[in-house]
This record gives sequence, C-alpha cells and structure tokens, in this order.
Amino acid sequence: MMEKSPLASRLAGKIEGELLFDAFSRGRYATDASIYQMTPLGAVIPKSLDDIETAMGAARELGASVLPRGGGTSQCGQTVNHSLVLDNSKYFNRILDLDVANRRCVVQPGIVLDELNRALKPHGLWFPVDVSTASRATIGGMAANNSCGGRSLRYGTMRDNVLSIEAILADGTRTTFGAVDRNGVLGNDPTSALISEMLALGAREQAEIAARFPNIIRRVGGYNIDALTPDHARNNMAHLLVGSEGTLGYFTAIELKLSPLQSTKVTGACHFPTFHAAMDAAQHLVPLQPAAVELVDDTMIALARDIPMFRQTISQFVQGDPAALLLVEFAEGSDAANAAKLEELSDKMAELGFGFDRSGKHWGGSVAVTDLKLQNDIGEVRKSGLNIMMSMKSEGKPVSFVEDCAVELPDLAAYTAGLTEIFEKHGTKGTWYAHASVGCLHVRPVLNMKLDKDVKTMRAIAEECFDLVAHYKGSHSGEHGDGIVRSEFHEKMFGPQMVASFNEVKDRFDPNRLFNPGKIVQPPKMDDRRLFRYGPDYTVKPMKTALDWSAWPGAGGGFQGAVEMCNNNGACRKLKGGVMCPSYRVTRNERDVVRGRANSLRLAISGQLGPDAFASDDMAETMKLCVSCKGCKRECPTGVDMARMKIEVLAARAEKHGLSFHDKLVGYMPAYAPFAAKLPWLANARNWLPGAAKLTERLTGFTASRKLPAWSNDPFLDTEFQDADPDVVLWADIFNRYFEPENLRAAGRVLRAAGLRVAVVRPADGKDPLDCGRTYLAVGLVEEARASARRALKALVPHAEKGVPIVGLEPSSLLTLRDEWPVLVPGPEADLVAQHALMLEEYLVRNEIALPLKPLGRPILLHGHCHQKAHNVMPDVQKTLAMIPQAEVSVVETSCCGMAGAFGYGKDTVETSLKMAELDLLPAVRAAAQDALVVADGTSCRHQIKDGAAREAIHVARILEMALDAGGKGA
Repeated sequence: MMEKSPLASRLAGKIEGELLFDAFSRGRYATDASIYQMTPLGAVIPKSLDDIETAMGAARELGASVLPRGGGTSQCGQTVNHSLVLDNSKYFNRILDLDVANRRCVVQPGIVLDELNRALKPHGLWFPVDVSTASRATIGGMAANNSCGGRSLRYGTMRDNVLSIEAILADGTRTTFGAVDRNGVLGNDPTSALISEMLALGAREQAEIAARFPNIIRRVGGYNIDALTPDHARNNMAHLLVGSEGTLGYFTAIELKLSPLQSTKVTGACHFPTFHAAMDAAQHLVPLQPAAVELVDDTMIALARDIPMFRQTISQFVQGDPAALLLVEFAEGSDAANAAKLEELSDKMAELGFGFDRSGKHWGGSVAVTDLKLQNDIGEVRKSGLNIMMSMKSEGKPVSFVEDCAVELPDLAAYTAGLTEIFEKHGTKGTWYAHASVGCLHVRPVLNMKLDKDVKTMRAIAEECFDLVAHYKGSHSGEHGDGIVRSEFHEKMFGPQMVASFNEVKDRFDPNRLFNPGKIVQPPKMDDRRLFRYGPDYTVKPMKTALDWSAWPGAGGGFQGAVEMCNNNGACRKLKGGVMCPSYRVTRNERDVVRGRANSLRLAISGQLGPDAFASDDMAETMKLCVSCKGCKRECPTGVDMARMKIEVLAARAEKHGLSFHDKLVGYMPAYAPFAAKLPWLANARNWLPGAAKLTERLTGFTASRKLPAWSNDPFLDTEFQDADPDVVLWADIFNRYFEPENLRAAGRVLRAAGLRVAVVRPADGKDPLDCGRTYLAVGLVEEARASARRALKALVPHAEKGVPIVGLEPSSLLTLRDEWPVLVPGPEADLVAQHALMLEEYLVRNEIALPLKPLGRPILLHGHCHQKAHNVMPDVQKTLAMIPQAEVSVVETSCCGMAGAFGYGKDTVETSLKMAELDLLPAVRAAAQDALVVADGTSCRHQIKDGAAREAIHVARILEMALDAGGKGA
C-alpha cells in the first residue's frame, strides 16, 4: 500500500512506469552492497524519458533530491540516499544505436553489461570494461562510478571507453556532453557557458592537478577535472561526468567505444608460498603484457572450496596449499602466440626462483589452463571474490572501506605489508583479491559493524591506511568510487585546493543539491552510525523459528544471522545462466529477487517495518513469487537460502492467520491422497466435467486455464518391489506414486536389470505410505512435515545403518531428505539418512552400475529440475544418459520451469509461471526435433512442458527402461 507523501501525490497518475512509496519498497531501496542504509522518499521505475523528466520536475519543485540507480551494487554507499530513487534497470535499458563498422553504440543507462555484450557478440564486438558484477551492473551505474574491470591493463577504465553522455541537468536542461574544441565553444546557451567555465577551471588548476592526482590507471576518486586541462586541442566533457556518482546530471543515453571480441585466451595460475612473494612478483609479470593479472589469496581459496558451485573448479587448477595465486591471462589472438606466452610465464616464474619441485620460500610455479570452460569457471570464481569473502557465517565480516586503494607496482609488496601491519595492530586481518596487474587490491579487514568498538577500529584503520596510500602517492579510490566511505578523505588525498575545485564543479552543475547530495563533496562522516545498515539502535528481538538455524549467529536460533548473510551484492539479479532468481527474470522487480526478499526479512525482524511485519500481507506479497527453486542455495555466493527462509514466513503466517482452502488442498495431499486414489474418476472430475474448473476456481484457488495432474487409476503399491535383503531401497514419493506410477515401476525394473535386489521403503506401522513432508512445508505446516519426517525416519534408519542406499526419483521429494530433514528433525538419524539419500542417477553413476542398454536412435533433450541443479546432481544425470550407446544428449540451459509444484496452477501465479517457462525452456522444447525424447525428472517440469509445448516429457527411469537390452536380466 502506497504511503501518503507530497511527492507521491504529485506523481500519482502522471507516471507511465511504477510508483513505489510503501514502507517495504522503500526499505528494499535503502541499501546497496555497502555498510550503509538510507531510506529513500520513494522509488520511481520510469518507462520513458518523460517519466524521468516528470519525476525530476516534481522533486525540484518540492525540494527533494534525486538518486539515479541501476543494479544497486555500489560498495561505498553511492546508491543510497534520503532521495527519490529512479531505478533505470527495469525499463530504461535499450540499445538506441549500434554502428558496427565504427565500433560504437548508444545505450540507455539501465542496460546490464552482460545483456549488452550478448547483443554485441554476433557482431564480433564487446564492451570490455568487464566488471565482476557484469551480470547485474548497468552501464549507467558503471559510467557514474568510472568502473574498471579485470582487464583495465589492456582496455582502460570506463572513462577511456565512453565517447559521450546525454544528460538532464539540475534545471531540467537536456544536453549532450562529448568532445569539444577548447577554442571553439560557441553559443550563449547555459550549456556552452557551463563548458567554458569548466575548461577555464581545468586551465587554472592544471599545475595543482599535475601535482596532486596520482599517476596511475586506477584513480577514480573525486571529479575527473584532469579531463579539463589544456593538454590537448580537444577535451571530452563526458569524462567529467564519468565517475560523478549521479551528482552532476541524470544520464539518459551513453555512447560507448566498443572493442573486437577476444578470439582465444589462456591463463597461467601462478602459485606462491607467501603473499608477499606474490605481490613482489606482480611487477615482473606485467612486462609480459598480459590482459590481466588477478590475485586470489589463501582465505578466498579455502572459502571457495566450501562453496558447492566453486569446489570442483578450485580442485582443477590449484595445486597444494598456496598462500596466494596470481591468475595471469593472455589473449594474443592465436593459439600459438598464447602458448608462447605461457612458456614465457613459466620461464619467468623459474627465473624468480619458484618451482613445484622446490620447498619453503621457493615452492611454487605456473599451472597452464588452456581449456576455455575451465578458464571461464575460474573467471567466475575470480568475479565472485568479494562475495566468497562475504560468505563467512560469523558476526564479523570483511568490511569495505579501504577496499580498493591502488599504488604503483614497485610499491605493491611494501604497501600490502604495511597495510597488514595496520590490520594486525588493530587486532584483525584482511582478505585479499583482485587486480594485481594495476596495483589495485581489494582488501577487507574483518570487523563486526554492530559493535561500536569495531566501528572505531574501522575509522582508525581508514586514517592510517590512507596515510600509507598518500605516502606511496597512490589512489585511495581505485575502482569502487567514493560514496560515503571515501568522500570525506578527499582533502587528505588531494589537498584543500583540489577539494575546493570539486565543490566548484558541483556548485556550477547542481547549486541546489538536486542530485545525490553528500557524495564526493560535502559528505557525512564515514563512521556516522546513523547511516549504517546496522545502526546504533539495531536489534532483533527473540523470535520463535520452526527450523534449525544454529549454523548462524543471532536471534531465532540463528535465523537472524542467516538473513543478514545477504550483503546486497546482487548476484541474484542476473538474467541468464544458472537458476536464480526465476521470478526476477520475469518481473524485473526488486521485490522479486533474493536480495529484495532478504532485505525485507531483515527489516521486518528488526522492527523497521512496524509490528508483525514478518507475518504481514506485505511480507506474503514479497514471498509470493518465490518458487523455492533453491537456486540461491547453490548460486548465492554468501549462501542465502531463500527457499528455507520462506518456510519460516509461511509457518508464521499459518500460525497467525491459518490456511486458505487452496493451501489446505496443497499441504494435506499426503493425508487425502490414499482416498483420492481409490476414486480417481471423482478426483479427476474437475478436469473432464464441463465448467467444473471455472466453477471451482475461486474456491480452490486453482486456475481454470489448466488441467490439474490426473490421479492414476493404477497407483503404485509398496508391495510391488519387496526383495529380501535389498541392495537398494526405493523411496516412493507421493507424486510418482499417485500420478505417474510408471516411473517408479521403471526404476525398479532398471535396478533389477542391473542384478540388484530392490525393496520399497514401507512404514513401520503398516498404515498410509511414507511421505517426505514437502507439501506441508510448501504451505507452512512445519509440525505436520516434522511428523512425516519422524515417521519416515523410523523406516529408513535401519536401512541407512546397514549402508543401504535410499534411491528416489522426484528431486523435490528425495532431496528434501538431504536438505530439509536435517534442519526439520536435527540429529544423527536425519544426518545418517541424508548421507544415504540419492537420486537414481547419482546412485547409478557413483556406484558404477552396469546396465545392458541398447541405442535408442533418437536425440535426447534434457531439462534439469531446480533442486537437481541446487544439489549439483545434473552432472550425474548427464552421465547416466551417456550410458545409453550412441546417445546424443543436449541440455536446455534454463532457470526454473515455472511450474514449481502448485505455483503454476495458482490462479494468481499461473501467468508468471508461464512467463518463466517461456524464457528458455518452452522455446527450446518447441525447437527440438520431432523425434527427440524430452527428459525431465521433475513432475512439475513434465507437466509444464506438456501444457506449454504440447510435448510429452519423460523421467530418466523410463528412458533407461526403453534402452534396456532385450536380452538383459529383467528387461
């Protein structure tokens, strides 16, 4: 519900886009990836230039400030303020012009870097400022920040790749800033006068700029007034706006210089026995002319090994236990040239005294990585460096404030040694990674920002660190900008005369402080706790939780700490690749992304959204489109498991408000399924009786536009497979048991064909079949789910104690035993069963089960269930299908199919469900050959494919059954 405000009232009915002035929305826009939190006046999601001008005009009239925002991933507090936020990322994100021949394009500020590069790739071009946040960083944000990227050694910074910027000035003037002739600025309009005054400032301050600006690539602090000096006949005025952090004008179009795509590349992973040795070596490796030299320290290696999606990558290129790695990338245009560079690198490491056959301070060397996929996987680890560091579960976290100072390469080892001494002096240590090639290392001391003493420590470290940077004539802001963290230190770094010039620029462009006040000039103190995410009054009261959160600290048995793991890095905002976050990919709403939900939870449990916010309707809306895909469980670098957190919200709502009839139908399915199975014609009446679906839509909450899964008239029985002394026990889930029993029968036959004894797990009490509790959890009935788990454990533990594998077919069910049970019924029994619970494909591959299979003679299109991806089961699924002779398997790169249990059948969610499917899955299925076998293990996935693409999808168990050799045992 929109809260009353003069600004909201002024804009109501005048904006084509969206107005967000409610408490939850303002809370979601109050933070970025920094330590700060400033609640905005509201947010506008503009659809057009008219929307932007209307919003700016209203703000100007009411004396409100304006904050342009893209991905909201700033680490210094640039994108938080008590302002009207204008979020460009949802609509204002098009390519306006592309000139392939001249390698240039014009884009709107909200376009995401990865999206731009996907569009440029067919033309053999890319935009090479390859920041680690490329999956969510917008070009407008990158320009405002003067972003750099890992390959700035070759391609320069954002400033070097921006040709012109169209902007709206504080008085509403729309103009374009680009290259100008110093002697030819003509006209009496305000823009010409502004340009002339800026050029005059550059000429006046030329000597001071030369004396005070660091002579290094990585200097993004302050305003780029060095772009105004009369060193050349022409100056590019856009370069003054680059790095201005939204304080000088509102960017509406940005002209970019493009580069040819890199054709081939290789990486040398240089191992070092000490951190100092790696830092000292950087100056000797850069003369080899690499495209990039990236640092990875031992802390990051250790943390990455604990993160499922990075563990395998680390094992493939890291030898032993190095104290630090330098990842040296070459892109010379040919395989031969790259190979020669790797040889040079190896020789240089030997020349520096390192060898894998040596020990102590001389141990080390270079590991050549030529496989492109592995290089890309290593790149993902590198890009996730910040977030990997933030995955620590303790109250103390690596804090960004001296994050990316830069010095010249000969000073790098001494500088890092001095900074380490500062950290040790204050009782902490730093985590290190990033751009050794340009002397810019991301370092974060571990501190607890909830403690006043640690805040004071942060201040002391900052003062001493910036003194050290000044001693080496370096830059205190080498990549991530100024924001709140660094702006107050400009006088220390640049001197009072330069800071006066910065103020002069701001006063001339924005005299009334319309744009993002308090950044770069006239900033607050960096340690003003009133601006912190965890301010002086931040508390979370004791709260009852339904699951075990003891792996984290804080209230709710650790639930608080789990929620606070979100550092707003925005990895969940990616639009391609992986799974998370499928609802965001459809809606592009901050509410519908993991970060937005985590912020809502944090604000709710800390009382910042009012009483009872946790179980409120607004929180329910926040969670509504979360399909519990668990993509975040694997892909969120800090481990935010929103699917599990959603269970807590649902449980709180169920306790306070009860369940709707729709929720009861979903949740209590295990209780009524045995009865429904006895009268399937009646249970299926809604599907075949004319008008029944429409008549019951309002009562049941199931959309009339789709048929529900049909109850089988021949459900699976536990007695069908009951071999004595089984080699494997089969977990018969509710979905395959009652709707697609042929899958369970196929699995039993396949296992028997391998010569295995098979028994279905049966309840000890001999009553209703066992259930994992999945449907109960889906509606917040945690106690019912817990009872189901305990009942099932009694039957499963005896098998697990004998080491007998528990094999299942439905990912959402079987993987509940691995994921939810240990936090639902924590203890050694649940842990034991979780260790023995395997998907069919995992069991076959890991135990090297031989099957007498024959070729099918048909291509196979494979779609993976989200939970299979979250638990890294997909490689085993692919290996299982590869057992079929001559099998041609292609994998659909998809996020969630969108069905997600009952989600795709809900009358309020069916539209979003189908949009999710249309992103990748359904187009791929429609494009598949007519004779292709479409394979999907998930019950929901198979129904979505059938409903959306009119193709029958089948379980892997049935594919294997089809391929069984006719002469094989049990065929």
